[in-house]
Amino acid sequence: MRAGSAQGSRLTARRLLLWPLVAIVTLPLWALLLHAGTTFSQLPPGSGSATLTSVTSSLAALALTLIVGLPLSWWAASAGPRSQQGLELLLAVPLLLPPLVLGLVLAYVFGPTTGFGQWLLNLGIGATNSMLGLTLAGFYEAVPYFVYAAWAAFSALDRDILEASWLAGMRPATAFYRVALPLAAPGLAVAGAMAWARTIGAFGAPIVLAYHPTGLPVGIWIALSEFGLAPALQLALILVAIALPLPLVAMGVARRAAR
Repeated sequence: MRAGSAQGSRLTARRLLLWPLVAIVTLPLWALLLHAGTTFSQLPPGSGSATLTSVTSSLAALALTLIVGLPLSWWAASAGPRSQQGLELLLAVPLLLPPLVLGLVLAYVFGPTTGFGQWLLNLGIGATNSMLGLTLAGFYEAVPYFVYAAWAAFSALDRDILEASWLAGMRPATAFYRVALPLAAPGLAVAGAMAWARTIGAFGAPIVLAYHPTGLPVGIWIALSEFGLAPALQLALILVAIALPLPLVAMGVARRAAR
């Protein structure tokens, strides 16, 4: 009886210690909700356009991240040590660069003063101050996070199951879609959520490469500069409302799969 009482007391003490930590971590969110909720009528001009631009470009960037990141992370999970070390180094460069510097590099590569940028312009798809540029900026900010997380998810798979599918006559591509993807789905959901959060919140690279069309992160900065804190917080609340559902769903999928 005493042992059970002591255990219950310890659990209560842990919960009492946990809630202050949760409050500290979530303080910016609660502050945003409390303040922005009192001034919702102060949305700055162009809020709807910025919201649509952010959603469209972020979905495109996420699709591009999946197209590039899935096969790359799948290959990395079974590559040799030297190849893995080389990929880690290559991924670390965009990951560690300040976003503003990444934007400068992208502007140098895709800008109209370079051969590649001029070639894109000749095709009528310039990458600066365009939806393509905004998508590319979000993609390069998000793809290292996705590849690292997806790589870990594929690496955690039971290789015996994969080898059994190959021995059963499945082609590598078929085994990837029918075996590897379903087994790694929880980790891939988290990787996709990380990529989504990174691309929809991207600011440093887009403000250099694609100031126009204006998405929500750049729109928040413009609203703060021209109208003050309250309208900027309104846009920030919209950004949180758009960005939050997908990570929450992904975390729920991962928790259910872990049970």
